[in-house]
Parts: sequence; C-alpha cells; structure tokens
Amino acid sequence: MSNKKKYSMLASTAAVAFILAACGNGDTADTDNGTDDNGATEEEVDVDEDAEGNGDGETAADGPQPIEFETRVENEGEAIDGGTMSIGYVSDSPFTGIFSYELYSGNPDAIVMQYTMGALVGTDENYQYDDSGAATVELDQDTNIVTITLQDGVLWHDGEQVTADDIAFTHEIIGHPDYPGVRYSSDMQSIIGMEAYKNGEADSIEGITVVDDLTLEIEYESVGVQMLQAGGGVWAYAAPRHYLEDIPVAELESSPEIRERPIGFGPFMVDNIVPGESVSYTRFEDYYRGTPNIERLELETVPSSTAVAAMENHQFDVFLSMPTDQYENFENIPGYTVIGRPENSYTYIGFKLGEWQGAVEDDEGNVVEPPQNVPNPDAKMADKNLRQAMAYAIDNDAVGARFYQGLRSRANSPIIPNFADYYNEDLEGYPNDPDRAIELLDEAGYEDTNGDGFRETPEGEELVINFASMSGGDVAEPIAEYYMQSWRNIGLNVQLLDGRLHEFNSFYDRVEADDPNIDIYQGAWGTGSDPTPDGLYGRTAPFNYTRWATEENDEYMEQMLSDQGFDVEWRAEVFREWQEYFMEELPIIPTLFRNEVFPVNNRVGAYDITVGEDPDLDGVGIHTWYLTDEDRATE
Repeated sequence: MSNKKKYSMLASTAAVAFILAACGNGDTADTDNGTDDNGATEEEVDVDEDAEGNGDGETAADGPQPIEFETRVENEGEAIDGGTMSIGYVSDSPFTGIFSYELYSGNPDAIVMQYTMGALVGTDENYQYDDSGAATVELDQDTNIVTITLQDGVLWHDGEQVTADDIAFTHEIIGHPDYPGVRYSSDMQSIIGMEAYKNGEADSIEGITVVDDLTLEIEYESVGVQMLQAGGGVWAYAAPRHYLEDIPVAELESSPEIRERPIGFGPFMVDNIVPGESVSYTRFEDYYRGTPNIERLELETVPSSTAVAAMENHQFDVFLSMPTDQYENFENIPGYTVIGRPENSYTYIGFKLGEWQGAVEDDEGNVVEPPQNVPNPDAKMADKNLRQAMAYAIDNDAVGARFYQGLRSRANSPIIPNFADYYNEDLEGYPNDPDRAIELLDEAGYEDTNGDGFRETPEGEELVINFASMSGGDVAEPIAEYYMQSWRNIGLNVQLLDGRLHEFNSFYDRVEADDPNIDIYQGAWGTGSDPTPDGLYGRTAPFNYTRWATEENDEYMEQMLSDQGFDVEWRAEVFREWQEYFMEELPIIPTLFRNEVFPVNNRVGAYDITVGEDPDLDGVGIHTWYLTDEDRATE
C-alpha cells in the first residue's frame, strides 16, 4: 500500500473486494458511519451472454440503465423517546474486535468502531479537512509545522477531557519500537525525531510539542497541500493516554482495554462485545455534539447469503454493505427505502508499458537513480492508437447495466466523481464505438495480412495479446470473455493468460512483478480519501503497475503537490487538465464506477450518506438519529 495515501487493491470481478486496510493513515475508504466512506463488499450477478457478450443478445439500451440514488432519506413521524436502533452489517468476514485506530487492520473492525471511537477532524465533500470535527488542522509552509487544535469539552467516555497529549500519545504508540501494527508509514517517518524514537535512541519525539491541553504542534521534514486531505499525511487521531499508557505497547492489541472495554469520544459507548458477531452500544450523555436521541444501538453481522431474508423479516433498521448482486431481490421490499452513493473505487484495464527498476547505485554504493517506473517504447501495447481502439471496442455501459443491474456505470476518468471539485465530468471517455476502433487500428497499420481474421503488427508480425483477469464470483469469467470477444470483433487476438482466470493474490503478485507474459490486465483500485494520483500514476510509484511515465505526467504530478496547490481552484484546474491528458494517453482504460446501497427502515427519522455533509448543520449526525415508532415498519 501507498505510505502517503490509502489505496486498496480490489478484486475487480470477484465475489469479495479484498480491502487491504492495513495501509496508509487509517483515514481510509474502509471506514464508515453511514455518513462517510464504506468498504462495501463486491458482489456479482450471473448473466448469460450471447456471442457478442451482451446478455440475451440485448444492447445496453435494452437492459437496466445506471441507477441514480438519493443520498438522504427522511421519514414522517415524531421522534419517540430513546429507543434501540438495530444495524445489520452484511459481512462474511467476522470482525476481530480491535477497537483502536492505531492497531486495527481490517474493514470489519472499522465498521464496528465508527459509532464509539470518535472522529477527530471533519471533512468536506472533497475529503479535505474542515472545522466540523472535534479538532482543526493547520499547516505552516514556512516552518513545516502542522498544528492540531482541539475544542474544549470533548470528553472520553470516562469523563476525562480529550487533550493534545492524547494526540501525541497515538503517535508514540505507532512510533514505539515494540509497535506491532502497520501504520508506521513514511508520513510518520517524516516527523522530526521519529526515527530516533523508533530506534530507541530517544525517549520522546523531538518534532511533537504539546503546546497546551488543546494544542499540538508536529514538525515534519516538509509539508504539502496533500496534508490538508484526509489520508494525505497527517495522523489525526487520539488515544486515551490515561487509560492505556500503563499497558506495554506490544500487549495493547490483546488487552481488555482494547478488546473488551474500549473507550472513545464518539456518540455511543461500548456496552458489550461478542467478538466477530455483535456489539451493543449505549448513548454517551456528554457527547460534545449533544446527547444522542437514540438510547441504544445493536449491531450484528449478517452473512451475505441471509441478508435479503433478514430484510424481508424486517430484522434491522439499517443495513450496511448490502450485497449489490442481490439488489433486484431487495430494492422493493416493503418498509424500507434504499439510498446509495458512489464508492471510492473504480475498475480498470491496464496496459503493461514497461518495468519497475530498482535503485541504481554507483561503484561506491551511492544511489544515483531512485526506484522508478521505466517505460519500454517497444512494448507490445506502446502504441496509443492500439490502446484507444481497445477502449472503443468494449461497451462498459452494457457491462454496468447487464452484469450489475445498473449499480455500476461506465467510468470516464481515473478520478472518481466523489472528488467533486477535482473530477472532470465533461470528459466523454470511451463510449462503445467499434467503427472508431477499427479506424484507429487501420490508421496505425494493424492489418490482417495473412487472412486468418486477426490483425498483425504494423511490422507484419503476429500479434497475440495476453489478458490477465481474476477469478471469483459468477460473472468473473463471462465479463472476461465479453471483453475478449469485443476485441476479437475488431480483429485483435486476445487470449486469457494461461487459459484461465487467476486467484486474487497470485494475480497481483504477477502484475506487480511485471510478468512478461502479461500484456493487459483487469484490476481495481480503492482510492481512499485523497484524490492526488501520484501514488498510482507517478514515475516513482510502485503501484503504477502499467509502468507508464512521461515528462508531461511528471510535471502534472509536481504541480498537484506544489505550494501553488494551496490555491484549491488552481489545483482543481490542474486535475481537470491532467485527466484530459491521461485519457488521451490511456495507460489504463477506466471501466466502471461503483455504487453502494443502504436500505433504511421507514421508522428511521432521517439518514444521510452524502459525502462531506456537516452533521451539526444538517441534523443527520449519528447523535441526531431518531426513531418514529417503537416497532419496525413493515410497509
């Protein structure tokens, strides 16, 4: 995973999205409170295809169209006094029960923590830090100091004030020599004095200063505009020093204070935990935003195989991570309204354009060139016309409609729509246009010179394109076959790598290792909450699996991360121009944007999943949830 940002390698067509939550800062796409990001699982639907791959011989227009959801639901009725809200978390992976942002590693734990641990810093619709949370973040470019300032009156569940020292403590946990977790990232390492503390050479972290009870200063080697982004470099969490400091860091993860009786500063307190199965919460009367209306929350994990039945039986008030492949079975169940939103992820087809080169050293062992992506101008997929033709040949509108019941739609950019100010909605992308695909190939000199039905290279050599795709789910193979048939329809001989689909881990192992037998591959990225694409498409980014690099792209990356980028409007324009450039060069074909859905029972007064909405202003924060009836609605 990127150390600067949170990216997740996803199973593009598998039954489950493998979310590698152990990376980055923890401000990630796999934490969710119903008003933030959710790491919903990926589900597929079985579709019979004809020879053209269009399911039953229909076109995209004949099948379901992309669905646009409301992100807020309001139901009629006066609020009852208190009550218990039941939450069904659909997951086939039990949560471990590590109630600690420093120590957890899986999305299920993030789900169950969200109601109790507390969010330190709020964000806007672009996941940029704002003043809506318990603390604010400010950057000083001249001194390279980040200042975190807490509100007064933010209390831990035992009544103690959350202090700047608690924010310092969370850094001390992660930087401790005995720390067993995965969040000691390059961002942490860039704090002045952190390395000496990690190596046991210092008893404190030089660059961290507790100015007063509510103010913390952190000095970094350098600060950049991305650090104003959630997940962009600042670890903005707190841990209760008074409650945990006597426990050895190596033993924290297994301690009762983390596993059985954790305390946070969120709207609900943990009452009881059944590891892997359920969590009961009671409201925290002294929550800094106000006492929650609802008295209790009951969260229970639900296997995906029984999720629809649980909804039919009106077992829960809200469902999280509802399987999208079963949407047609639950979209109209009486008593519920289904709201939804785009996920922070996209599927893509990547072209192998070079190799990863390790650091180059001189005779004395000095690094003269850093590790980087090195394009190969003679790579099989190096011709831009060939890449564009393959993009025009496939109908991702049809894939989204037929295979995903309209819950996915054709992507037009590697920047997702959730990053509203940075996403270029004016881009057409690559709609299905086989005639244009054929024209591009003809212009580039890809012709069938021997009459076998497949085009040769402009040099007259045989052209076989090896396609790597992942196994998993009922439609993994049909989708791969559809893409290959679409490319064969324009005269390209595309073959499945080794004649089969590949298991998730081995697939990414081979892609990452630049297996020379892979020419193109189908992958997916969870983007996290920072739109800056340098961690995926920069010259020195290990996760730039295509190995694409150009001087123009280098310049765009530098601009996005430059001091001038603190001018948000200027930076957004750079993003828009970069997307135009990227989609012209096309090192990948962005194929599908994704939606996640939340069924909400009609007795829930209001529920909002709009990205960046301020809970205090909109009245839909967790503490303001309310129920309108003692009994769950059935119609």
